[in-house]
Amino acid sequence: MNKKAILAVSFGTTYPETREKTIGATEKKISEEFPDYDVFRAFTSTIVRKRIYKNEGIKVDSIREALDKLKAQGYEEVYLQSLHIIPGIEYQLVQNAIDNYSPQFEKLVATPPLLDKFADYEQLVNFLEKQSAYLPSGKAILWMGHGTAHSAFTTYACLDHMLAGTKSYVGAVESYPDVHDEIKRLKHAKVEKVYMQPLMMVAGNHAHNDMASDQPNSWKTILKENDIVGHPVLKGLGEYEEIQEMFIAKLRTTIERG
Repeated sequence: MNKKAILAVSFGTTYPETREKTIGATEKKISEEFPDYDVFRAFTSTIVRKRIYKNEGIKVDSIREALDKLKAQGYEEVYLQSLHIIPGIEYQLVQNAIDNYSPQFEKLVATPPLLDKFADYEQLVNFLEKQSAYLPSGKAILWMGHGTAHSAFTTYACLDHMLAGTKSYVGAVESYPDVHDEIKRLKHAKVEKVYMQPLMMVAGNHAHNDMASDQPNSWKTILKENDIVGHPVLKGLGEYEEIQEMFIAKLRTTIERG
């Protein structure tokens, strides 16, 4: 009987509480849904892995380290479960691992990220719209995406456009549309208060510092300077069962296809 594993791959976070509520919770659900597979963890961020080891004494593997261990332990069938939101720079590392390690396993396959096909966008937009549907006039949710220099930066503008006419708005920290673009839209809609949430797997460094802090360049501060109250909600996407189910559905489809 061949040994089978699922390697859950994410960027990672140095914030232990959100790590377990999001990544840990998703990994637990994967274990429950696929009892015939052993589930392992890998983080793509070198900085995050180093800081976790320094601050917590916990060694988290890179994709390469994890695959080397799985090979040494005799695993023959391995699925890389991407816990990335977009097919950007970090997801490229998953694809590179498939290219480099495929000859060493009988089967080595990766799932796509959360947003891969048009149906994924529709599903996420429906989810985001539902989160803000209950809000009264003058209030909205402003979702903070990570942003990227990769061509996948268009994801955020696409989501923002698809959400037009709702009470959910999407901006990005490191690309387009930025918070100033969203402020123009918020003012046009006469929004006076927004609940800021990370459009990321975790509520980590960006959520705490770039979104929720009182630092001069934080979204909270910039919104305040533009007469909009920004209330931070430090809850990563990975905490929501609907998002966990989206990832698991991709894994189930990938396994069924072989």
